[in-house]
Amino acid sequence: MAGILILLIIGIPWLGALVVWAIGDQRAKAQHTLAVIFSLLSGIASLILMAYVDSRSAINLTLASAFGNLTFVPDGLAVTLTVIATVIGSLAVLFSVDYMRGEAQLGRYYFMVLFFIGAMAGLVLSGNLLFTFFFWEITALCSYGLISFYNDDPKAVAGGIKALIITQVGGVGLLAGTLIAYTHLGSFQIADVLANANSIPAIALSFMAFSFLIAAAAKSAQFPFHTWLPDAMEAPTPISALIHAATMVNAGIYLLARFYPAFESVPGWKTAVIMVGVTSALITAFMALTATDLKRALAYSTVSQLGYMVYAIGAGGVLASQFHLLSHAVFKALLFLTAGSVIHAVGTRDMRRMGGLSTKMPFARNVFIIGALALMGLPIFNGFWSKELILEVGLEHSPLWAYILMLIGAGLTAFYTFRMTWMVFFGTQREELHVHETGVAMKVSLALLSIGTCITWLFFGGLNKLLSESMPFHGIEEESTLEMVKAIGFAPATWVALLIIALGLTLFFTLGRKVTLTESPRWLNSLTESSFGFESVNHFVVDSVGKFAENLRTTQTGQLNWNVLGIIGALFVVLAVLLWGGA
Repeated sequence: MAGILILLIIGIPWLGALVVWAIGDQRAKAQHTLAVIFSLLSGIASLILMAYVDSRSAINLTLASAFGNLTFVPDGLAVTLTVIATVIGSLAVLFSVDYMRGEAQLGRYYFMVLFFIGAMAGLVLSGNLLFTFFFWEITALCSYGLISFYNDDPKAVAGGIKALIITQVGGVGLLAGTLIAYTHLGSFQIADVLANANSIPAIALSFMAFSFLIAAAAKSAQFPFHTWLPDAMEAPTPISALIHAATMVNAGIYLLARFYPAFESVPGWKTAVIMVGVTSALITAFMALTATDLKRALAYSTVSQLGYMVYAIGAGGVLASQFHLLSHAVFKALLFLTAGSVIHAVGTRDMRRMGGLSTKMPFARNVFIIGALALMGLPIFNGFWSKELILEVGLEHSPLWAYILMLIGAGLTAFYTFRMTWMVFFGTQREELHVHETGVAMKVSLALLSIGTCITWLFFGGLNKLLSESMPFHGIEEESTLEMVKAIGFAPATWVALLIIALGLTLFFTLGRKVTLTESPRWLNSLTESSFGFESVNHFVVDSVGKFAENLRTTQTGQLNWNVLGIIGALFVVLAVLLWGGA
């Protein structure tokens, strides 16, 4: 049964992508309806799969020896991320019914969205590293196409190209680590890597561990690859929610969590992971302090929250990282989609032009506040429990300096989140903006995500059980939701964190309200615009790749026959090398 469900979870959105594209843009209503149906069916199948969690392969197909067996393993980690990708993805598709109404090229839009959802499910369910890489690259291609969906906008095209090039650095890291594993173990199976990591020579294992760290950092927009995600905001807002909450950026967190048992003994690896997480969380929190674009402010917040998850994994808290990943997926999807409803209603992303929308958009105000409170980490919302669990793990198993910096990050999060909420919904009306009603499909998606933000923390015990029973290499101890609540509620560190958050809110009310609409300090603006100096590095890399590609254009004769011959010839060479190596 599990094998059938996995095929449905991946196959239904891929089939839907073809169907929605094939019926043509002249039948927009049918495209919207079918896209919602196919995405919801995939989400329902993933929820049913939760009853069949197992550490053993549900699908095992024998291929050529060079590729190894194609396996899909529905363990707790894979199923959890599959549910996030398909359920949050289906709500983003439902939201798109109103948001994308009247837009051109709906077939292209829904084709890539549905293909994206299926690819993400395949990525986390795959038990074969080579096919994990295959799905990894599909998600990169889909993200590029969706970020640059408005291909007549130079900013959108540039953002898509930037995301593609930077995340391909991660692809190279994943492929390098995969080939190292195959060279020393003769297998692409993830279970074999986790079981036999100690048999890999120390130097090779270290190279593999840091290659996977680079892959994860690039995919999840972590330092020093953090600059591509804010530029991805040129995509339609449902895509921003999909990338930031359900699919793309979660892949890097998944990779680190999946291979933590294999790499935890590698000298310096855990420290490097902690440093990447702390640096990412802090610098993007500072960047959010001065952001005036609503979607970019949320993008900086995403990178910062992902930094908390990376930090947790470095401290050995795989469960804490996945718990926060679940919480973040729900409340960040809520914030992005609510921001989309506001932008759709008022026609601008500039928060300096907003203000006083509270009375004009009461539903959007209410659901945005729910998401904001979860992001700040205030009781009783899901973000409070998962972030506190990360800080508890960090206090026990990470250096004190790292824990203190993450506490500071919590205060900054409270400051920029309240600043963002105040600029959009409260204060005086700064510009007369035409506001129209939020659509029914939008309200349904937002209402469901609001409920999820309030209650998903109650699933901690179930998540813990899924992970502990199906992931033997991780050694996760079972703990109920009640035990987690008691541990966090009575821990002194929890009250220290809440005090820091309260300090951040106090600073906003004493300073932030006065400077919210004025120019930020020039030095801080300069750091934000340059992404703390790394924007110039990224420009150099992107420009270098572009120039190299231009030089390669001379190899194109313009004659189709020669091009096809070259492609087929190269394919045969690659296949021959792989088959020869497998033999």
